[in-house]
Amino acid sequence: MHWHLKKKLFVSTSLVILGLLVLIIALLFYRYFNPKENPVEKKPVLAYRSVYHFTVPDKWMNDPQRPLYFDGQYHYYYLYNRDYPKGNGTEWRQATSKDLIHWQDAGVAIPKYTNKNGDIWTGSAVIDSENSAGFGKGALVAIMTQPPANGGQEQYLWYSTNHGKTFKAYGENSVLPNPGVKDFRDPKVIWDSQRHKWVLLLAEGTKIGFYESENLKNWRYTGGFFTQNIGIVECPDLFQLRADDGTVKWVLGTSANGKAAGLPNTYAYWTGDYNGKEFVADQDTPQWLDHGFDWYAAVTFENGPAADKLSSRYAIGWLNNWDYPNNTPTMKENFNGVNSIVRQIRLIKRNGQYSLASQPVDTLNKLTKSPERLKTVRVNGTQKLGVHGTAYQLDADLTLQDAQNAGFRLRESKDEQRHIDVGVVANEGYLYVNRAFTGQPDQSMKYVESRAPFASGQKNVHLKILVDHTSIEVFVDDGRTVFSDEVFPRLKDDSISLYSDGGTTVFKNMVIKPFRSIH
Repeated sequence: MHWHLKKKLFVSTSLVILGLLVLIIALLFYRYFNPKENPVEKKPVLAYRSVYHFTVPDKWMNDPQRPLYFDGQYHYYYLYNRDYPKGNGTEWRQATSKDLIHWQDAGVAIPKYTNKNGDIWTGSAVIDSENSAGFGKGALVAIMTQPPANGGQEQYLWYSTNHGKTFKAYGENSVLPNPGVKDFRDPKVIWDSQRHKWVLLLAEGTKIGFYESENLKNWRYTGGFFTQNIGIVECPDLFQLRADDGTVKWVLGTSANGKAAGLPNTYAYWTGDYNGKEFVADQDTPQWLDHGFDWYAAVTFENGPAADKLSSRYAIGWLNNWDYPNNTPTMKENFNGVNSIVRQIRLIKRNGQYSLASQPVDTLNKLTKSPERLKTVRVNGTQKLGVHGTAYQLDADLTLQDAQNAGFRLRESKDEQRHIDVGVVANEGYLYVNRAFTGQPDQSMKYVESRAPFASGQKNVHLKILVDHTSIEVFVDDGRTVFSDEVFPRLKDDSISLYSDGGTTVFKNMVIKPFRSIH
């Protein structure tokens, strides 16, 4: 072939090859950068941060401090550790909310290690409307425990004259010195309008001490309430509610540890009377506001805008347990701290006894998407529902016709090996939440099934179950029985199944409401 022809052929072939290479590179470039077509694009990793529960922005959170309502919103302080997990010490960080669902971070209000008394522990703040302490009308006065330089636990006063944004220390001396006991902490201050004085409750080992003052600075001991078989008490609480029969009762509450006696490690309470000096209980044995493993350091607080403060009250707790405080996958996301949803609590009378009943706060309904109503089904064995979710509310009525054990498997995996069980064993008379078959914090496996009594012979039960990325809260019947538990299902485990062992159960009035994110 003539060299001119060879040259033309070579050039043509080279151009074709070059064109093909350019086309291949263009296709690869398009597929790599086009999100619809790129097969190797990394999808966003689903986070463990709760969808609708309050979580600390970063680092560490534990005890809630009782929220206050002023300036048209709730001001909520909680214990925060900016140096977690390498450094110790807590301080008061603030968040505000108008609906108890959406929270706005307001930063640290009382920093730690600013004087010789060290870091800031649990206490309570009040609005001093009459200027009894001398800091001005409407000043916020906070009394909390600090560990002074010489050791021990004492109570110190801090005050705010800028609407709770920041607080100043009232000197470096305690307003309630330690009388020489080991446990002397967590002051809860209330205003006794009947006797026109301030009342302070203190956790003192197995006793709750009562103190009184006219100015929030000078305190006198008036009496004590002695607990039995519930361990060291913390975070005491005292308030009044009007029962559904019209009776007004005082309620004394405290975080307690009844595990040794087979009781919860949450919020114990007694109904009775506060006589101006001490509390007199209706009965010695406490009731429990939560039967799960993870509702600790809980506080109750007033419905701020309500004209009638005695008809109901709110409550919020820390969703964790000191047996396993750091065992959470959220550590990988640089935070450790989740609160329960806010509950509305009422006082009811059932079978001659006054008890507290809880329901999720009404404003939570603002977050729900279109509800899905499911048909009535009869189950003998197991049946998978055709719905999925990782953050939702599930309501259902169960009638156990002849079944021994029935309930729901939640956050279930595709292979059905992982799940959280919520149900009732009617013939043995108990309700339960079992987290043994999913990710959960207790590596010892001692605390994987929380239980509560269920009336023997009862066949009907209503379950209201709130599921989120790291928690499950169950409200039974009128809310007299509640469970709050930490759970860590795998992020894609989202199925729901029904089960009925030993006979048939009718599941009816089933409604699932998915939640939108508060973030």
